Amino acid sequence: MPNIKSAKKRVKVIASKTLQNKVVKTALKTKMKKYEAAIAAGDKELCAATYKDAVKAIDQAVAKGILHKNNAARKKSRFTLMLNKLA
Repeated sequence: MPNIKSAKKRVKVIASKTLQNKVVKTALKTKMKKYEAAIAAGDKELCAATYKDAVKAIDQAVAKGILHKNNAARKKSRFTLMLNKLA
């Protein structure tokens, strides 16, 4: 447990930032799962809509530093291939 005032503040700040990162990450995972479920169902219109949401969420996660840009590129590439195979 920190004794110095600035160290105590850092503990609070890190806790709040960790929570915010977790919120973004779980929202991202949810959107990705919705897209994969739409692909499994085979509904083209739903797939197109959820694809846009998933890609947007991935890009936002990269902008916030939650995902690495290469990881995001790989995920978007996989999702695009899934969409093209369905069409």
